[in-house]
Amino acid sequence: QVQPVESGGGLVQAGGSLRLSCAVSESIFSINVVAWYRRAPGKQRELVAEIGSGGSANYADSVKGRFAISRGIAKNTVYLKMNSLKPEDTAVYYCYVESFNGVNWGQGTKVTVSS
Repeated sequence: QVQPVESGGGLVQAGGSLRLSCAVSESIFSINVVAWYRRAPGKQRELVAEIGSGGSANYADSVKGRFAISRGIAKNTVYLKMNSLKPEDTAVYYCYVESFNGVNWGQGTKVTVSS
């Protein structure tokens, strides 16, 4: 099993933008779903966005219209573009990969949105 690697987190002011990246080492042909989850301080982990092998995407209601999930040209990288960030978006963001080999989670990347 190969762990996905996230990057792109950081500190940003409210209203700003960040782009998270998830580098996936598994063969794209074996991947069913790549998703972004987040865990805010004191809260449970929640699904933010997911993208299927066919390219269809789903979003949490709280981020619809502000976040966009996409795959790189080589499809080995999945991005989460986050616009109009709010303090309540502050969390550790995790990449989740579901494939024929099972499920893998990344270590997470921290996003802090200041008011």
